[in-house]
Amino acid sequence: MDQELRLIISQWLADSDTLNKADSNTYNLILVVLCLSLAAASYLLVKRIVIKAMKLMSVRSKVTWDDTFVAHGVLEKFALLVPLWVIDILLPLFTVLSPFITEVFGRLLSALLVILFVRAVYAVLNAIAEITDKHTATQRLPITSFLQLIKLFLFFVTAIITISILSNQSPLYFLSGLGVATGFIMLIFKDTILGFVAGIQLATNQMVTKGDWIQMDKYGADGTVEEVSLTTVKVRNFDKTITMLPAYALVSDAFKNWRGMSESGGRRIKRSLFIDIQSIGFLTKDELQRLSNIHLLKNYLADKSFDINTFNLDFNENEQAVNSRGLTNIGTFRAYLLVYLQQHPKVRKDMTLLVRQLAPTTQGMPIEIYIFTEEIRWAFYEDIQADIFDHIFSVLPAFGLQAFQQPSGNDVQALRHKQS
Repeated sequence: MDQELRLIISQWLADSDTLNKADSNTYNLILVVLCLSLAAASYLLVKRIVIKAMKLMSVRSKVTWDDTFVAHGVLEKFALLVPLWVIDILLPLFTVLSPFITEVFGRLLSALLVILFVRAVYAVLNAIAEITDKHTATQRLPITSFLQLIKLFLFFVTAIITISILSNQSPLYFLSGLGVATGFIMLIFKDTILGFVAGIQLATNQMVTKGDWIQMDKYGADGTVEEVSLTTVKVRNFDKTITMLPAYALVSDAFKNWRGMSESGGRRIKRSLFIDIQSIGFLTKDELQRLSNIHLLKNYLADKSFDINTFNLDFNENEQAVNSRGLTNIGTFRAYLLVYLQQHPKVRKDMTLLVRQLAPTTQGMPIEIYIFTEEIRWAFYEDIQADIFDHIFSVLPAFGLQAFQQPSGNDVQALRHKQS
């Protein structure tokens, strides 16, 4: 196509009476002015008419993605290719220049055209990245990493093509030389290559995506992922600090991703309270009568009392109490907690719901609450957890139980006064 345009222009110059009557210097001067005028005119035509019309169409359109392309200057960057392309076509027609200078200028123009074209493609990729970042449907996809991979590939291709144009060598020549230097490059850029490979693994396996809450104590990261690139992962911690994690660290080291919790719609509460073992015992008849007034325990006490009384029919009142069965305050307390949590409006009923007794420790008998709340937002989750345990500690005296805690200074001082 370029050759055909050059032939048409050459034929037009040959048929022009004005140029035929001019001497060689005047001819070359007119040709230079004509070439620059055509390049300037083509640029103004594209910028003032074509680009302006396309911008007007993007403003009037209902979609928003075209506005992003305009904001990134995609049209202006492609418009810069037009005048250079015109000069590149007309350059061989200059007879005032020697063939060597013409060839050098031609190579420089061709290399510049390649660089500006890739620069315009980079602007397109940046616009695509911003468009996908605004849509929630694509936020989980590793678009940024793939676009960076495309940019990196284009960079190496552009560098090889540009060098091959300037040196007038085939691109295969430089690719073969690059293979020889691969070992040296891998030694120098070892960390970069590790991060690059790890970034691809993170992107393809979706181990970490934008918006995930990750926790990596080794690097002091505990917050929301803001950006995932090929070499680094940007995390905004909950204290508003920024942690930049190397991508290969997320592949080689262990970290916690809370995405599963967010997607499930439930957040776990796993906390124990320690009961003083000395406060554990059988319930008396008066205590049973008092606890039977608690609505959440009516069904439990009625069923358990019937089973225990049926079992105890084989024993008379004079036999030792250890031969018979009885209700304990801690067992009744666990039954109460289970019913209380099952009726709690903020607790997920379709997920694990346990009130279990763990092995005794030096701090007492642990009673563990293992449930999931309907609220996954941190502040609301903490409020629900605090309300549940506020209630639990408050009802302990009703069952004759005491929570265990280490003696404080006031306890020691009161003991001294009592002994004195």
